[in-house]
Amino acid sequence: MSVNYGSKRIVVGAHYGLRDWLSQRITGALMALFTVILLAQVIFKRGPIGYDLWAGIFAAQWMKVLTFVVIASLLYHVWVGMRDVWMDYVQPVGIRLLCQVFTIVWLVGCAGWAIQVLWRL
Repeated sequence: MSVNYGSKRIVVGAHYGLRDWLSQRITGALMALFTVILLAQVIFKRGPIGYDLWAGIFAAQWMKVLTFVVIASLLYHVWVGMRDVWMDYVQPVGIRLLCQVFTIVWLVGCAGWAIQVLWRL
């Protein structure tokens, strides 16, 4: 005879938990690493810090690609956070969906703008 103590737990929700927690940590670490690389380039360059210095740092193709990877990481980081905020604090489903769609459209627009800035399209 088996004995069950307590009531059976009903699991609800989207079950993003560990995946989202891990993605937030990985994207955050990538952004921190990029910041260190960028600061090192600024600190160890000679001459005044102006437009020419910044343009020189981002002139190399590898830096443009790395910058875009970091921007994509930032956009995903923002999406996970904002999606959780909308799911936790906006109860009417229609308004929550509208907020999520607006967030996606805004983030895709930011990605397009980042591409335009990095590659001067």
